[in-house]
Amino acid sequence: MRRQLRWMVGHPSAVLLGGQLAAVLGYPFLDENPVGRAVLGVVGMALVLIAIWAVRLTPVLRWVAVLLGAPAMVLTVLEALSPSTDWIVITSALWHAPFYFYVSYAMIQYLFHDDKVTRDELFATGAAFTVVAWGFAYVFSGVEAVWPGSFTATGDVGWYELLFLSFANLTSVGLSDVLPVLEHARSVVMVEQVVGVLYVALVVARLVGLTVVRATNDRTGS
Repeated sequence: MRRQLRWMVGHPSAVLLGGQLAAVLGYPFLDENPVGRAVLGVVGMALVLIAIWAVRLTPVLRWVAVLLGAPAMVLTVLEALSPSTDWIVITSALWHAPFYFYVSYAMIQYLFHDDKVTRDELFATGAAFTVVAWGFAYVFSGVEAVWPGSFTATGDVGWYELLFLSFANLTSVGLSDVLPVLEHARSVVMVEQVVGVLYVALVVARLVGLTVVRATNDRTGS
């Protein structure tokens, strides 16, 4: 157990990535009743705390993450208990989106701060990607609350459907039955598409380049 705890302490990006993926898988089982939504609120708070914890290793201002994350935790619970109240949804989006975007910025700074690729930095690559998807899902949620009918789907359009759209859009796979139909929605979707392309071009290309350089140096002995 101690060994696992030490590994988790040394790899906060892995914990953040694992927590977000676990939340994605668990959401369909918990969103159908008030108790489940309350559990989702607690899980959301835990993810915010893990994100703040992960930021501590990055070369950015930790107090900014705390300043944005504290209200986000409260709003996570409020939104879970009252997901249809527009002012809560909008306020939650106004705090969560900047928080997750700042965390993703911190993760990217972590990746670029030196010329070495550590194991936790590899996990940070995935964590930054999922955090960006989370941030845009909250942007979509805010847009839907301000301009109802901005998104359409085969069923109801809730936060989970918007998260699904965000992942599909950010990865450029296009496999989503959730569509932006109003101009405001389409504009933020286009912004996310650009972000997804830039992420792959900048972050993944850098990691591949550093890995190739390291392999070359190992062969030449330099």
